[in-house]
Amino acid sequence: MSDGVRHWGDGPREVLMLHCSLAQGSAWKGVAARLPGGLHLTAPDIVGHGDGPDHDPSRDLHDQCFGAVLPHLPAGPFDAIGHSFGATLALRLAIEMPDRVRSLTLIEPVLFAAARGAPSFETQLAIQLALEEAVAQGNNAAATRGFLDQWGTGGDFDDQPEAQRAYMVDRIDLIAASRPALFGDSAGLVPRLGQVTAPTLLVSGENCQPVITDILDRMQVAIPDTTRSSIPGAGHMAPITHPEPVAAAIAAHLQSS
Repeated sequence: MSDGVRHWGDGPREVLMLHCSLAQGSAWKGVAARLPGGLHLTAPDIVGHGDGPDHDPSRDLHDQCFGAVLPHLPAGPFDAIGHSFGATLALRLAIEMPDRVRSLTLIEPVLFAAARGAPSFETQLAIQLALEEAVAQGNNAAATRGFLDQWGTGGDFDDQPEAQRAYMVDRIDLIAASRPALFGDSAGLVPRLGQVTAPTLLVSGENCQPVITDILDRMQVAIPDTTRSSIPGAGHMAPITHPEPVAAAIAAHLQSS
């Protein structure tokens, strides 16, 4: 790894992997180890995470993260894979660079704006506003605990190593800053879903949040060429908790794309 970027494999087919919030590029190591040969995987740390660029609160979070990903794009065509917030960045790449993105894999994308009009959107917005209030009051640990209860691996926050807890607590303000991008769709992704030309794999955990189902339902209708996969027994953090079936789904999609 150098400059906040991890690489696996030395094959000719280029794959970009974008991680979820409160993680870093190394979160893909379990999936990467189970993908077939012939690939070169690139997984940068996104803004505010790992060794990625610092977050600038004066800028739109999605714009800043998207811009920071661009220097890490392979020179030619590539497959874009994203998880959670990283999936929204991968989606933006597919929309804005249709000639470059060979295939698209979106794992539990948290583009909540795609669920607008469904009860799950209002539920999720209320949760987000409560998190933002906790952060505003300096209760970052409580905000992190609440966030992980919904979007974590299912383990107890207090049982995690101290360094890992501190890493997440120190970055929970990024979740608070994500509302314009994820709920307000500041990047204008929802109206442009139909512009995705890459074959798209939509992945969810079997035990996903209702809002994820609503998001994927919208994407499945709007994106022209989609395949859908559910990971048995998994929740939101499927790439970490269930890397083998996630890798199998990705491998099948790459083979057919």
